Amino acid sequence: MRISSSLIYDTGLNTINAQQSDLMHLYQQIGSGQKMVTPADDPLAAAQAINISQSQALNSRYAANRAVANQDLGSEENALSSLTDLLVSVRTSLVQAGNGTLSDADRGTLADVLRNAQKTMLGIANTTDGNGQYLFSGSLGGTAPYQLANPSNPSSGYQYKGDGLQRDIQADQTRRIASGDIGSDIFGRAQPGTLAYTSSAGSANTGSAIVGQPAVVDPSQGNAAARYAFSVQFQNNGAGGLQYVVTTMDESVQPPVNVSPSPNPAQPWTAGQQAIDLGKGTTVQISGDPAIGDTFAVEPLRSPNTNVNMFDTLDQVIAALSAPSQSSQQSTASLRNVLNSAMQKLSTNYDNVLTVRSSVGSRMNELTALDNTGTQNNLGYTKTLSGLEDLDYYAASMKLSLRQMALQGATSAFQTIQNLSLFKMNSR
Repeated sequence: MRISSSLIYDTGLNTINAQQSDLMHLYQQIGSGQKMVTPADDPLAAAQAINISQSQALNSRYAANRAVANQDLGSEENALSSLTDLLVSVRTSLVQAGNGTLSDADRGTLADVLRNAQKTMLGIANTTDGNGQYLFSGSLGGTAPYQLANPSNPSSGYQYKGDGLQRDIQADQTRRIASGDIGSDIFGRAQPGTLAYTSSAGSANTGSAIVGQPAVVDPSQGNAAARYAFSVQFQNNGAGGLQYVVTTMDESVQPPVNVSPSPNPAQPWTAGQQAIDLGKGTTVQISGDPAIGDTFAVEPLRSPNTNVNMFDTLDQVIAALSAPSQSSQQSTASLRNVLNSAMQKLSTNYDNVLTVRSSVGSRMNELTALDNTGTQNNLGYTKTLSGLEDLDYYAASMKLSLRQMALQGATSAFQTIQNLSLFKMNSR
C-alpha cells in the first residue's frame, strides 16, 4: 500500500480537528452546565425534556391561577364577614323597633339607622377586586351588580344587574373552581334546602290582626318538603261575623297550580283565635282583630316566587318605620306584620350568607391542597429535568482532561510522523 505525504497530512489534520471538536463540545457543556448542547447529543432525552418543561410551565400557570382565585375568594370572605356583622346589627335593630314603647320619632331614628345600613350593604354588594372587577356580578365584571331599578327614581329599589354565570378559574388540569359568587345568590336567596316559611299581611288590610311564624306541624300530611303556599282571606259570614278561606298553591311547579278543594269551604273565625290550620299539616298564628277583606300570605322561603331580596326587605321596613303608627291600632299592626316578615326573611338571608361563606372556605381549602400538590409536582419535574439536562461536572472534568491529553497525543504523533519523511531522513 502506497502512503503519500498528503494522506499523512490529511489524516493527521483530521484527527487533530476531531479532537478539537470533542474538546470544544466539552467546553460548551461545562460553560453552560447542560448535558445536551444540541438535541443531537441525546434525541430521546431532548424530547422528554421538552414534554416535562411544558408540564412544568402548565403547573406554574395553574399556580398563578390559584393565587388569583385565592385573592378573589379572600376579598369575598372579607366582604361576607362584614355582611354577616351587618345583618346581626340589622336584626338587632328590628327587635328594638318592635318595642311598643317607642315613639314615632324613635322609630324614625331607627329608620335612618337602617337606611345607612342599607347603603353599607350596597357598598358590600358592589365590592371590587384588585383589578377593579365587581366580585358579585357574575361574568359581567365591569357592571355593578346592584343598581337602582330606575336610575331616575331613588325609591325604585335595588335590583341585581349582573348575570348568572360564575367566574371559574382553571386551578388544575382537571379542576375548575369558582373564584366568586353571584350576587343574587347572596343578597336575594333563601338558605338552600330551607323548609322555613314566611308570612305577610296584605298592604290594603284595614284590621289590626297580626300574623306570626308559620310552621309545618305534621309533615306526614304532604308538606314535608315545604312545597305549598297559602293565602288566607277574611270574609263576612252573612251573620255579622267573620269567616276565612284558605287557598293552597303548589309551588313545586312553575307556574304554581291551585290545589285548593273545589268548592273551597270557608272556615269560621273566632275572636282571639291564635292558630289557623292551613291544611297539609301547616299552621300559622293570627292574633288581633282582622277586618273583612284582609288577606295574609304564607309562602315557603325556598320558592322562586318568594321575594327575599335584602334591599327590598329593608325598603319595606324603612317605609313602615317612617310612617306614623303611635295612635293607630291598624298602623301598629301593619308595622308589626312588616317587622315579623322582615325578621323571617333576614333570618334565612343570614343563614344563606353563612352557607356561602362555608362554600368560600371549602374552595380556599381545596386551593391550598392543590397548591401543595402543585409544589410536589414542580419538585418532581425539576428533579427529572435535572437528570436529563444537568451536567455531571466531575465526569465532564475527567473527560476534558482525557480529551486534552488525546489532542496533545495526536499533535505529537503528527509531528513524529512528519519526521519520518524520506527527504528528512536523507538529509541527516
